[in-house]
Amino acid sequence: MRRRMRLRRDASLTLLLGTALGFLLYAQRDGAAPTTSAPPARVRAAPRPTSGPRAFQVPDAGAALPAYEEDIPAPPTPTGPFDFGRYLRAKDQRRFPLLINQPHKCRGDGAPGGRPDLLIAVKSVAADFERRQAVRQTWGAEGRVQGALVRRVFLLGVPRGAGTDAADGEGAGTRTHWRALLGAESRAFADILLWAFDDTFFNLTLKEIHFLAWASAFCPDVRFVFKGDADVFVHVGNLLEFLAPRDPGQDLLAGDVIIHARPIRTRASKYYIPEAVYGLPSYPAYAGGGGFVLSGATLRRLTRACAQVELFPIDDVFLGMCLQRLRLTPEPHPAFRTFGISQPSAAPHLRTFDPCFYRELVVVHGLSAADIWLMWRLLNGPHGPACAHSQPVAAGPFQWDS
Repeated sequence: MRRRMRLRRDASLTLLLGTALGFLLYAQRDGAAPTTSAPPARVRAAPRPTSGPRAFQVPDAGAALPAYEEDIPAPPTPTGPFDFGRYLRAKDQRRFPLLINQPHKCRGDGAPGGRPDLLIAVKSVAADFERRQAVRQTWGAEGRVQGALVRRVFLLGVPRGAGTDAADGEGAGTRTHWRALLGAESRAFADILLWAFDDTFFNLTLKEIHFLAWASAFCPDVRFVFKGDADVFVHVGNLLEFLAPRDPGQDLLAGDVIIHARPIRTRASKYYIPEAVYGLPSYPAYAGGGGFVLSGATLRRLTRACAQVELFPIDDVFLGMCLQRLRLTPEPHPAFRTFGISQPSAAPHLRTFDPCFYRELVVVHGLSAADIWLMWRLLNGPHGPACAHSQPVAAGPFQWDS
């Protein structure tokens, strides 16, 4: 009798627990997310360009070659998927009209021997007026610097969306709008060069060859040329000190030199280059496009060499191909920081945006217009920091404790 009552009690308890478990599972299914659902996708940060100094030595045998990494933080216009078919069909089109010219730019300042000692050429896009103003009123100012005559031009193409087809009414209207604005800017500052090709990332090579041809035609006696991006800070005094002992009649192309960079074969990358376009395992040595300097003699030789080299959709690599044709090796210089100033691991709290660092350098890449203004004031203001006095460019590797 007692055993039967115990069995009934156990059965009732089992039924009660089963019912409770069923309600619990039902509530979990309706009120909670299924445990098998995929977790939310994590947003991946875009890969940032390497900011450390370039290693110029040849890598050990069997070591993986470094992948190409452009030193421009972002393309001038959104590129989207690159149409290599269209590029290959149009790659031989390499002459475009000059819509805005500065034919008198290099005629000097009226003084005897008034040819420019340094011509500054800055890659820009139509909409980036703020950066052009920052360059004009800071490091890119024209006139006499340490006795050297400095001149400046900005290199532009037609803005994307403005259209180059005259039959397109809407494109023609947008084109007229931009032409009017750039025409007014050219009249005010006399430093705009505008060509009739679309201003896109992969057309920077067109900007390269058109500038070389323009400089050879309109600035044939220029001593040296600095060419760079609008988001760099240039210590022109240090640049002129570096150039002072150099002969403009001898070959020179100096900057942040990259060697043995290999093409990127990943289709998702904006720097993707298929083997059908470039089949070799590595690129020739080239100077980072953020900023480099060349002599007048090299300018004229490069103009002829680049006219004979097949166009390549990455401009600084293309220039390296032209140098290779001339059997000319670009000269590495530690004061050209086209990947910015890297923060040393031994001093993680060090502030790299400091005039004490910039006073020793020639080029620092990746600055906003506000950063350019601020650093210029810190280095050149009447109450600048004690370390902002003129210093010679370091001949060896940059030292953080200098």
